[in-house]
Amino acid sequence: MERLKKAGTVIVSLTLLVLLWEIVILTGRYESSLLPSPFKVLEGIAELINDGTLATHFQVSLLRFLTGYLTASVTGIFLGLTLGYYGKMWAFIDPVVQVLRPVSPIAWFPFIVLWFGIGDLPAVVIIFIAAFYPVLLSTISGVKKVDPIYLKVAQNFGIKQPDLLSKIIFPAAFPMITNGLYMALGSAWVFLVAGEMVGAQSGLGYLIIDARNSIRSDLVLAGIICIGVTGFLLDKTIRLLENRVQKQWGMSPERVS
Repeated sequence: MERLKKAGTVIVSLTLLVLLWEIVILTGRYESSLLPSPFKVLEGIAELINDGTLATHFQVSLLRFLTGYLTASVTGIFLGLTLGYYGKMWAFIDPVVQVLRPVSPIAWFPFIVLWFGIGDLPAVVIIFIAAFYPVLLSTISGVKKVDPIYLKVAQNFGIKQPDLLSKIIFPAAFPMITNGLYMALGSAWVFLVAGEMVGAQSGLGYLIIDARNSIRSDLVLAGIICIGVTGFLLDKTIRLLENRVQKQWGMSPERVS
C-alpha cells in the first residue's frame, strides 16, 4: 500500500509539471523553436528510440557511469575504512583532501585529456573524481562514530585486522557510508553529462550538444528528460540495494535513514 501511495505521488507530481509546461506553451510567450510543447518532445523521444540513437548513447553513458561510480565507491570505502581507523594517518592526509575536494572535476579536464587521451577514459575519470570524495568522507565519518563498545567487544573476542574492519567497523559505519554513496551517485551522474558535453563524441551529454548544434530544441529536451528519468531510477535502485543490505544485517532502514 505504501508503495502504491508513493507511485501515485510521483505520477501526480510529474503530471502537474507537464501541465504547467503546457500552460506556458499556451500563453504563446515562447516560440516552438525556443520551448517545444510536451507533444513535440514526445515525438522527438520516439524519433530517437526508433532510429536507435537514444539506446546507443544511453548504453555508452551508463557504462561510463557504472565504471567510474563503482570504482570510486570501492576505492573510497576501502580508503575511508583505513584512514578512519588510523586517525594519525588521516590527520596527515586530511589537509590535502580538503584542498582538492572543492575543485570541480571539470576543472581537471584539460589535464585529464593530456594524461588519458580522448575516448571513454576521460569521462570515467571525471565520474570517479565526482563520486570519490563523498564516499571517502562519509566512510571516515562513519568509522569515527562507531560505538567504542563494539571495538571493546571485538578486542575481548580476539578479533584482529582485517576482520575488525570488515566484520565490525564496516557494518557499524554502513548507514553513514550509504549516505555517501547516495550523494556520490547524484554528483557522478551530473558530472558524467557535463564531461560528455565537453569532450566526448557519444553519450547523453553529447546527444544534447549535437541536438543544440542542429537547432533541434525538441531533441535537447528529450535528452534532458532521459537524463532526469535515468537519474531518478538510479536513485531508487541504490535505495533498494541499501535497504536489502540493511535487512540482511538486521538493521531497520527507518532507524538509520
